[in-house]
Amino acid sequence: MKITIVAVGLRQPAWADSAVEDYLGRFPKDWAVSVKAVKPELRSGQSTANIMKTEAERIRAAIPHNSLIIAMDERGKDLTTIDFAKKIRTWRDAGESLCFLIGGADGLDPELKAQARMLMRLSSMTLPHAMARVMLAEQIYRAFSILTNHPYHRA
Repeated sequence: MKITIVAVGLRQPAWADSAVEDYLGRFPKDWAVSVKAVKPELRSGQSTANIMKTEAERIRAAIPHNSLIIAMDERGKDLTTIDFAKKIRTWRDAGESLCFLIGGADGLDPELKAQARMLMRLSSMTLPHAMARVMLAEQIYRAFSILTNHPYHRA
């Protein structure tokens, strides 16, 4: 299975980078999970729509070819961990490569969200960008552990 997280933001706090790398390092070779960081657009008096459009172009360029796109969005589907694992199993069994998108400070461009197969949220609360990366990496790892009967998930 190939999973890519494309996230706007090149510089994250050291604790967040460390946590994400820790989770990514736990996957076996047949689960290729990676993060591609995309440069945020400079604000410098631009409209929010223009910023999101420019970031969307950078995000699109980072999405691996033929990936099923799941966009992180505060109005997206709220899945339990078990339901998330079931979705990943379905996509894995269909031979899909997945690409999760995390937008910048203003979120994701509406046209980019419209291209996604699914909008998903990590929490009903607003999360700092770095925390969203960590939570997504952890939940993908937890889904892997559920699907492989690994003892990490003990529910």
